[in-house]
Amino acid sequence: MYPMNDTTKPKEQQEKERKDLISAALDEFYSVAAETGDKFFFRQLFECLTTPNEREEMAMRWQLSKEIKQGKTQREIAKKLGLSLCKITRGSKELKKSDSALDKVLERFVSP
Repeated sequence: MYPMNDTTKPKEQQEKERKDLISAALDEFYSVAAETGDKFFFRQLFECLTTPNEREEMAMRWQLSKEIKQGKTQREIAKKLGLSLCKITRGSKELKKSDSALDKVLERFVSP
């Protein structure tokens, strides 16, 4: 668990400790995910740790990224996926970054 409201510590310190704990937990999770090498096991793990809504959100972000990569317009994507232009713009900006891991993954693993 992350540090709860410890009244003996300043709020800034509590927040830093919480962020540090979250960062370490994510690093560990990423390592475990990378090491499994088993799609079906990882799917089970991911489903244990996320809600159906979180998985739907992730799936839609993945799909909109593929649609952007295929050159579809933001309006086409919004209509097809029922997403706001704001969410699509965020995905588009991520793909335009020079060091975008998302762009690299789509290039490597997803056919057009």
